[in-house]
Amino acid sequence: MNIGIAGTGSYIPSIITKNEDFLEHQFLETDGTGFNYENAVIIEKFKAITGILERRYASPDLNTSDLGHLAAEKAIQDAGIDKEELDYIIFAHNFGDVTSGKIQGDTLPSLATRVKHLLKIKNTKCVAYDMIFGCPGWIEGVIQAMAFIKSGLAKKCLVIGGETLSRVVDDHDRDSMIYSDGAGAAIIEGGSSSGEILSHASVTHANGEAYYLFFDKTYKADGCPNTRYIKMHGRKIYEFACTHVPQAMKDCLDESGVDIKAVKKIFIHQANEKMDEAIIKRFYRLYGEQPPVDIMPMSIHKLGNSSVATIPTLFDLVRKGELENHEVKKGDVVIFASVGAGMNINAITYKV
Repeated sequence: MNIGIAGTGSYIPSIITKNEDFLEHQFLETDGTGFNYENAVIIEKFKAITGILERRYASPDLNTSDLGHLAAEKAIQDAGIDKEELDYIIFAHNFGDVTSGKIQGDTLPSLATRVKHLLKIKNTKCVAYDMIFGCPGWIEGVIQAMAFIKSGLAKKCLVIGGETLSRVVDDHDRDSMIYSDGAGAAIIEGGSSSGEILSHASVTHANGEAYYLFFDKTYKADGCPNTRYIKMHGRKIYEFACTHVPQAMKDCLDESGVDIKAVKKIFIHQANEKMDEAIIKRFYRLYGEQPPVDIMPMSIHKLGNSSVATIPTLFDLVRKGELENHEVKKGDVVIFASVGAGMNINAITYKV
């Protein structure tokens, strides 16, 4: 039985924050001292490395679960299914609902349960739970949904990836410019003609790499020492991703039996443009090939890094013809690949 993506949906927040909006920020080194150059230089270097020109932030009245709900509604409609037929709702995120202006993440009840409530699903056999797997969480949720369907425990699953990272950043950390908000969702269904998951791969590197992404206090010396923000060892993550992600992608593609030349698109986690380009080049080098110029759709320039939301929103945009110069057609083979906190890596080879 083939298992595929029957429908997709995404919610792109309305608030646009451009790089120029950070010109007046007080960026600090990790020891709390200031930089020896102006913010304009910091921002220019940031843009050259990440490719980010602007990012989207959720409006204050919306939480992560709300973004997930709005994306889920679109996915259900796109799939043309009855929401009461859903067997599982899997919501991948990292920080739960973080109310605007507050600092505490809220996961009671789970975000998946909140989405089920907002969707007004009466079917009690529709099980809702959350997935904490870093940025690769949505892909891992799809893999779990596939396993449920393959085992006969489910027929239709809703998998959501959502985040409001703008609410867990340290304003004095220049890495805060990377992060953004958003949500994407997909209906995973068995026995349909919607597509087919051909293979998958997942790994966790936690022997020394576990804390490459972590929570820590602000860089501001007189800031609250008990308030924690998302932090990362950027150089270590870059080197880790370039070393390990290409091999995980190759393992996944080799398992599918598909030739590298048959791959039409690679939907990779939108973390850093230079890093993603390096990963793709190294992946193709493992086959003695060069990547096609249009192989990697990118949304990071306008949407930033919304963590678990990046791949489902990107796929939804391309699938619906909303990303310029990119499209997928029925029968195309694509790869989903992600890396993030844990450190976790995963990939899926998918036939559209």
